Amino acid sequence: MSPNRTVTLRDCALVLGLVAATLLTLWVMGRLPLCACGTVKFWFGPVNSNETSQHLSDWYSLSHVIHGFLFFGALWLLLRNGSLGARLALAVGIEGAWEIFENTSLVIERYRTSTMSLDYYGDSIVNSFGDLASMILGFMIASRLPVWLTVLVGVGMEVLAGLVIRDNLTLNIIMLAYPLEFIKQWQMGL
Repeated sequence: MSPNRTVTLRDCALVLGLVAATLLTLWVMGRLPLCACGTVKFWFGPVNSNETSQHLSDWYSLSHVIHGFLFFGALWLLLRNGSLGARLALAVGIEGAWEIFENTSLVIERYRTSTMSLDYYGDSIVNSFGDLASMILGFMIASRLPVWLTVLVGVGMEVLAGLVIRDNLTLNIIMLAYPLEFIKQWQMGL
């Protein structure tokens, strides 16, 4: 296997260190370690609930898998000669920075005012761990699948989430960057 398709033990240690640093930062920021409900569920499906983004995985985990697809593609283009492990560590660093930023009062309030997430009060640390794991999964899947299949799977996940929960990565970006009232109304079923 070529050097830029490998993940070394050193790379794995760096990835684990970045995940731990992200989770520790969230803890220092005052994020709840677990759902306030007192349980940890592997999957939590309801969207309009105060338990959304509190468990290990939910419908928004699909968005984080797609982050992994996108980070793999972008870092392959920018750092083609870098090893897979180095690009994975960089992707984890970017995703970790997003998890920290996403859980600031600025972004939480933006979600609450601009999107259908009226009861959103940030992610639990367990959910942020799940989001990081989902991104890593997406990155590794993209490293193995042909580009056309990765794109097809990503589009399929976007369509599935859009149909089932009226939200997905694309809508999330639109509503955070430039909220459109007709999208918000549709998402809320009005």
